[in-house]
Amino acid sequence: MKEMTPFNSLFDDAFFNDFFRQRRGSGDQMPAIDVQEDSDCYHIKADLPGVDKDDIKVTLENGVLSVTAETHNEDSEEKEGRVIRRERHIGRYRRSMSVGRDIDADSIKASFENGVLALDLPKLETRLPESTRIRIE
Repeated sequence: MKEMTPFNSLFDDAFFNDFFRQRRGSGDQMPAIDVQEDSDCYHIKADLPGVDKDDIKVTLENGVLSVTAETHNEDSEEKEGRVIRRERHIGRYRRSMSVGRDIDADSIKASFENGVLALDLPKLETRLPESTRIRIE
């Protein structure tokens, strides 16, 4: 049987839990993500087009990684000093996923370039117990 990792249930969590159902009708968008795992780290990329780096908030709390971001755009067209058209767009991105408690929170690295948020979540080093002989009484 394949060993379960926190990300094995990522898509189940995203599509079938109460969080998704609540957010779906709120107007918030769920950014597309890619998740890769190697022996000592999870690598996550989230698409956040049109977002400024300063408008992104990433938190890790009780094994749940959350990404929130907002976009603010305003277009204005003036003719002869009069405003003819003004449009505003405010968008929100929200995504939460369980990453487990085996993350080294102090070593998480984040970068943002060309609308893509990249996160590296190092795993805590877990040591297997050394072989120990148990005395029988």
